[in-house]
Amino acid sequence: MPHTFYDFFAGGGMAGFGLGSDWRCLFANDIDPKKAASYRANHDGGKELLLKDVSQVTVDELPGSPDLVWASFPCQDLSLAGNGAGLAGKRSGMFKPFWKLMRSLHAGGRGPRIIALENVYGAITSNGGRDFATLCAAFSGLGYRFGAVVVDAVHFLPQSRPRFFMVGIRGDLTIPEGHTADGPCALWHPPALVEGCNLLSRTAASRWRWWNLPTPPARNTNLASLIEDKPTGVKWHTKAETKYLLDMMTDHNRKKVDAAKQCKGRVVGTIYRRTRADANGVKRQRAEVRFDQIAGCLRTPAGGSSRQTIMLVDGKKVRSRLLSTREAASLMGLPDTYVLPERYNDAYKLAGDGVAAPVVRHLAEAIFEPILKRNRLALVA
Repeated sequence: MPHTFYDFFAGGGMAGFGLGSDWRCLFANDIDPKKAASYRANHDGGKELLLKDVSQVTVDELPGSPDLVWASFPCQDLSLAGNGAGLAGKRSGMFKPFWKLMRSLHAGGRGPRIIALENVYGAITSNGGRDFATLCAAFSGLGYRFGAVVVDAVHFLPQSRPRFFMVGIRGDLTIPEGHTADGPCALWHPPALVEGCNLLSRTAASRWRWWNLPTPPARNTNLASLIEDKPTGVKWHTKAETKYLLDMMTDHNRKKVDAAKQCKGRVVGTIYRRTRADANGVKRQRAEVRFDQIAGCLRTPAGGSSRQTIMLVDGKKVRSRLLSTREAASLMGLPDTYVLPERYNDAYKLAGDGVAAPVVRHLAEAIFEPILKRNRLALVA
């Protein structure tokens, strides 16, 4: 029998791709019509998807009692590049009506066995850690044993994408031995997360658990292996456009390009445009390149964020272009069969707002599935 889940703030349904075929989605929700169209295109029509503001969703619209609730709630107000509003912000504040639904499910005897939240790293530190404490208090208030990890997609994909995950287990369930540790692990629990635990109430601290995730196997893909020879939806820049990018680089970044020219064969790098202050304090737009075979973190092309650019160096020849939408999807761990929106910005936004599918799979294998299996066996016994 498949495990069941709800997918809140579902976007294009990337969490479902990560969970895999042993999971069945009972309910999904998003407010963005374009993302909803992508969800339906990639999930057999998506009959389970409700296109509606989460604050307007009622508990009567939620079917059954799910094994897992996954919620990638909006990150804009928690992001280090955001406005600092945190959970009080209009967008990240959508956590509150979502959690109201979780409380209602519990009150009706349908509390999810597992609840997993996903957000940016800034969720740990926003508002001096008080937003993190608020999330912890929410889990503790419903009697969950809970903990958090920071997982970088770079362990699985050639993309630098650290994300915060908080996972809570319903109080009546057994957590199998070995799935928690006595203390933090540097790979999954950075200092900011350890420090954040100091803000927890005594009750919340008593329910905190250090999740013991296995170290993933060495990644076997690099950026160059994902780059399309004939890119979809984008064209190579003209020589003048490439020169413009090179002229935007500092000496430090130009030296990276010069070093790439000395390598045998083609070298693939990525560029983001960022505003930096020069030696005189004047802010200028700069092109910053990396050639470490890892893409920078995909971001949405809204709010001033630039879109990621590919730079291909082959001897003295240097070419550049925008990252293609298919390449962006690959950097999120989505299959080549994933149906993308036709418009470039819609497809790029879909990827930049999503969750890396292999990270979800790692959490499922390490936490969700072993706990559900252990407790189902207990029921049979």
